[in-house]
Amino acid sequence: MKPLLDILKILELLPHRYPFIMVDRVLEIVPHERIVALKNVSMDEPFFQGHFPGQPIMPGVLIMEALAQAGGLLVGASEGKNAPPKAVYFMGMDKVKFRHAVVPGDQLRLDVKILREHSKAVKMYGIATVDGAVAAEGELLGRF
Repeated sequence: MKPLLDILKILELLPHRYPFIMVDRVLEIVPHERIVALKNVSMDEPFFQGHFPGQPIMPGVLIMEALAQAGGLLVGASEGKNAPPKAVYFMGMDKVKFRHAVVPGDQLRLDVKILREHSKAVKMYGIATVDGAVAAEGELLGRF
C-alpha cells in the first residue's frame, strides 16, 4: 500500500529525529478522527542493546511513544495544508495495557483515534498491533 505520508513528510510534521522517531509511514488519516501508521522494528534500534541482551524486546513505553507520535501527526495533519504544524506535548497515559512482545522484524501498526479535542488539549485512544495481535493499548493525553 502506498503511504499517505512518507518519512520525509513525517519529519516535516514532527520535531523528533533519530534515534527517537517512532513512525515510518502513515497509511490513513481522517482529520480530527483517526490515523493508521506503521513503525518497522529493526534489530538496529539502539534500545535493543540493553533491552534485553540475547532476548531483544521493544520497551512498552516506546510502543506508547510511537502511538503518541502517530497522534501528534493526526493533530498536525488535521490543521490543514496552510497552517503551521502544531507541536503536541505528551502529557499522560491512562488505562495502558501491554499484551504482546514486540521484537526485531515486527511491523507495528499504530491505530489512534481522537476521543476528545479541545482548543489546547486532545485525548486519544491508541492500539498497537503486530500481525493482528494487540501489543499495547491505552489512552493518551496531549497538549498543544
